Amino acid sequence: MKRLQPIIILLAALGISGCDPAARGFSLPPGDVAQGEQVFLNMQCLSCHTMEGYERPDNADELSVALGGKVKSIKTYGELVTSVIHPSHKLAKGYDMSTIQTEGGESVMPLYNDIMTVAELVDLVTFLESKYELEVYEATDYSLRH
Repeated sequence: MKRLQPIIILLAALGISGCDPAARGFSLPPGDVAQGEQVFLNMQCLSCHTMEGYERPDNADELSVALGGKVKSIKTYGELVTSVIHPSHKLAKGYDMSTIQTEGGESVMPLYNDIMTVAELVDLVTFLESKYELEVYEATDYSLRH
């Protein structure tokens, strides 16, 4: 038991230090919506995605995963960054899996990590974030009616 005490103390210290909010997450500089829109168009995101107010090119894939619009839960900045840099992390819901993933279970979305600069990523995510609108939740009226 005495040999386990230092390990328990170390684990407790690590657990406590993990509660510091400043130690969690990451922070990127502010992005520019207009520049992000240009990245969105330059990277040909409309080849596989749809977004209200934008026309897809004639040579677009049949696949069309919707971006933006009204959503029931907000798309956080971190979720959007992750979706761009690691598209296989969480695949879009509501689509035929055979159209959005390879046989190996990976996303069909190409990786842009060696193509896109960090500044472009920041601008793109800022642009995408501006295109989502949280759908207002309507509470159920449970009042008794006579």
